[in-house]
Amino acid sequence: MYCNNCGTEIKEDGIYCSKCGTSAYENKDPNVSEKNWLATFLLCFFLGTLGIHSFYAGKTSIGVIQLLTAGGCGIWTLIDLIMIICQTYKDEQGKYIKMP
Repeated sequence: MYCNNCGTEIKEDGIYCSKCGTSAYENKDPNVSEKNWLATFLLCFFLGTLGIHSFYAGKTSIGVIQLLTAGGCGIWTLIDLIMIICQTYKDEQGKYIKMP
């Protein structure tokens, strides 16, 4: 068995990873971002036309474009808000930002 966090091999009778201390029974989905869903939602809802949620998600170039175009006149912001609610919005690494 291997650690989901760092990839180190964990002995069959081990409970914690000897390298990083993560529980061997902790099932983390590698496709889910560490970013907070609620923070992303609130940033998009209140400051979406400024692209702040994109900066938070690590999408700097998209954030700058949204900042300069007022969130694509609000249309881009609305699409991002729907994607965040449906939990299909991704961070800069291509991982989904989901509710815990």
